[in-house]
Amino acid sequence: MRKEARGFTLVEAMASMAVLVVVAGVAIPSWRAARASAHAGRARTEMLETIMVAVRHSSLAGAEVVLCHPANETVGECSNTTNWSGGWALFADLNGNRLRDANEPVVHRQPALEGGVKLWTTGGRTRLVFQPNGGNAGSNVTFTLCDERGADKAVTFVLANDGRMRWGRPTATAAQQCAYGA
Repeated sequence: MRKEARGFTLVEAMASMAVLVVVAGVAIPSWRAARASAHAGRARTEMLETIMVAVRHSSLAGAEVVLCHPANETVGECSNTTNWSGGWALFADLNGNRLRDANEPVVHRQPALEGGVKLWTTGGRTRLVFQPNGGNAGSNVTFTLCDERGADKAVTFVLANDGRMRWGRPTATAAQQCAYGA
């Protein structure tokens, strides 16, 4: 009596590998895009939550609150960069000098953004000052947010002086700067 062999033939194994390669070729880019989108959404949510904390704290404390990208770990001074990808800090500015003094508490601190997400503000807006009336000092600020998907997927959100927020698409220049640092 002859026993039948069990298992796969070489042709069956090769066909299975080909199907697996095709499925992986479609699934991996989609997964990466979804992951990048999730990281960007998280960064936008974190900035919006920080802005809400700033408005609430300045209103309740009756004092200005400063939001900026810190130049050092102690948040003693704000950096002069419009690239906020390295994180940000929010502190009570009790004496109104726009610098964090020893008696002024850090209200919130956000670490560097993850997953290749970048966040830039318009030129000249290296810090935001929230006033007790709920508004912010200076001109409107536009945040441009991008991720590993490139400049085509960049978005903006604009914070008006009175605290209103609107969403939009960045200019081609702002999207390029965000995505490629150009």
